[in-house]
Amino acid sequence: MTRLRRAVRGLIAAAAVLLTATAASATARAAPEPKAPKDFVALSAVDPTIIQEIRYFTPHNFVGRRIDGYRQPLCILTRPAAQALHTAQKQLLRKGYSLKVYDCYRPQRAVDHFVRWAQDLDDQAMKGEFYPNVDKTRLFEDGYIAAKSGHSRGSTMDLTIVELPVGPIRPYVPGTPLVPCYAPEAERSPDDSLDMGTGFDCFDTLAHTFDPRIQGQQRANRMLLKNTLENLGFVNLAEEWWHYTYKPEPYPDTYFDFPVTRQSLTARR
Repeated sequence: MTRLRRAVRGLIAAAAVLLTATAASATARAAPEPKAPKDFVALSAVDPTIIQEIRYFTPHNFVGRRIDGYRQPLCILTRPAAQALHTAQKQLLRKGYSLKVYDCYRPQRAVDHFVRWAQDLDDQAMKGEFYPNVDKTRLFEDGYIAAKSGHSRGSTMDLTIVELPVGPIRPYVPGTPLVPCYAPEAERSPDDSLDMGTGFDCFDTLAHTFDPRIQGQQRANRMLLKNTLENLGFVNLAEEWWHYTYKPEPYPDTYFDFPVTRQSLTARR
């Protein structure tokens, strides 16, 4: 009888543990996603004419697959940054150009994805295009990858200029031979950007905004982007011709992690 009672008590204890684990799992699944503050907006709601090619929603990036947190190909920004881009766009449209954004707000989970990728030295599938001259062991030391990104604060974006009218471009096909991001424009991966001397996210000193090897029309194109934006309060990151932050930032010390989706903006708790 004692053995039976012990066996019964053991079964009851095991069932209790199972129920607790199941309940905890259900609670975790039901946990709501973080939401954006009310002054974050979809760029398309402020200016639908700005072209969006959100690279981290696609496999055409230095990781080679969609990045965590990018659930829709959507540019999200703080409202002041989006409104300033709208002003820049009006100026460029009068000259026959348009802005095109590659990335805007970036959730912390995406930055974490970059860090995990950088630590996996065996994964070098996209080296031939994005970092052909950089040893992957140096990505942190050289500043190409970091544990925090200004993008997560909501007022930083990666962008370029496109000449109008925009024509069709050859789509990126995973698995096709990679060409270095600093190759001549006609040889690089397809993009309708003005020739800036390198492609977007090129891990190379040639991507530095004022690299002295970039001259002629390529330099003029970089200066068109820089002068247009800096006159409206944007600040360029000197190591990346495409990287700008609107100042003053509404959230200079906050790194958000809500996913890139319209629900982050509309489905508020």
